[in-house]
Amino acid sequence: MSYGPTMFFTISTRIEALTVETYPIWTTLLVGREEILSGVDGKGPQHFIGPPRQKSSNYITSTFFHDWEMNFHPPIHQSQEEEESKEEQEQQEEKASCEWNFNLGTIVSSNCVGSMSDTIGTIEFDPSDQFLATGGIARKIRIYSLKSLLPDHNSQGTTTTLLDHTNACDYYICTPAKLSSLRWKPNANGRVIGSGDYDGVVTEYDLERCIPIFERDEHGGRCIWSLDYSHSSPTIGGSGSDDGTMQMWDTRCDANESAVAMAQPSTSRSPICSVEFDQYGGELIALGCADRKAYVYDIRNMSNPVSIYHGHRKTVSYVRFLGEGMMVSAGTDGCLKLWNMNNGAQTIRTYKGHSNHRNFVGLSVWRTGGLFGCGSESNEVFVYDKRWGNPMWVHGLDPMSSTRCDDTFISSVCWRQVTNDECTLVAGGSDGILQVFVGKRKSSTSGDHVSHLPTF
Repeated sequence: MSYGPTMFFTISTRIEALTVETYPIWTTLLVGREEILSGVDGKGPQHFIGPPRQKSSNYITSTFFHDWEMNFHPPIHQSQEEEESKEEQEQQEEKASCEWNFNLGTIVSSNCVGSMSDTIGTIEFDPSDQFLATGGIARKIRIYSLKSLLPDHNSQGTTTTLLDHTNACDYYICTPAKLSSLRWKPNANGRVIGSGDYDGVVTEYDLERCIPIFERDEHGGRCIWSLDYSHSSPTIGGSGSDDGTMQMWDTRCDANESAVAMAQPSTSRSPICSVEFDQYGGELIALGCADRKAYVYDIRNMSNPVSIYHGHRKTVSYVRFLGEGMMVSAGTDGCLKLWNMNNGAQTIRTYKGHSNHRNFVGLSVWRTGGLFGCGSESNEVFVYDKRWGNPMWVHGLDPMSSTRCDDTFISSVCWRQVTNDECTLVAGGSDGILQVFVGKRKSSTSGDHVSHLPTF
């Protein structure tokens, strides 16, 4: 029995049978239904514990795109190959210069080291940059304060602090499903956070009361890979899903009301892997799609994209606005691309060095410093300066246990958006380990300092 280019199996009964679920980010083997974890972090009773949602009947095929969408693609045009060859030749003449000293400040270990049951799929700093939220396979939103993650931040030493989630996490909220995306709601004073989950549901949580205050199912039970909020109209959000659509919704509307707008960039309904609103006051929203393209829409007219970005050879897993008419994308072809949005969607530079062929490994942009951070399937963190195509800094995450899986990888990264001369990068792994890096710009007296801000 054939299901197209690849056989896909999901064996499931609703309650007690052996269940195998295949996802692009993580593959987990579950015996029966996973129960909501209660009190295992040692923090006492949960603030909110929700029952597992009833799966939609079409969840069986919700993620079959991984095998054929990420690996089966139409041929690359000759002109594109020539352009990439010329770009690679130019980049061979470049040499990245690291103007930063990075130190590993803190390691937060997981009680589930050696398994995928605590994979960190999303990391987000709040607008004040004082709190951090993580989510993933464990069905928890964990909230950390910067003070708890970097207790010795003001010391001059390079000692690494060792913590675990029990004593590092300020508090957490249990969720009904595994989480793929988190976003702090703008203009909410850090009180509200939105989540997208594997059941296709968008939920907002009030963090002071630790309760859900908004829930919407726009995607018929198909996994949500990404969500974001408009910065010009914070009640407007968008979610991208396995169903091949980006749904735009208003949190002021009832859950039964229709979506504000919908975009389906691919006629074959290729999954939408990334959604991001323009943070710089524009009316744009960018989508990364499994059809190897990135799309930018004007939210005032979602009928057609205003620009389409060709260049990746496989799934576009992330898109990020950089400002000044530029955008960054990441793909499972193992490269990042910087785009000029004002000049016909042209590629400015391609960044290579990390390994990424089948998993979401994270992409974060430090806009003030012009640095990109991403993970790798080699279990390393990579930092690129936007001026050079080669990585300027690479750090392997040391295994915390001899039982660590060989296929452990970096699954999410996030920059803290702060000053020009100091930065913080947080990386989470498929093994549940969180690592916090503190970077300081090298002094100009050392002779290594080239320029204060990256320019072209």
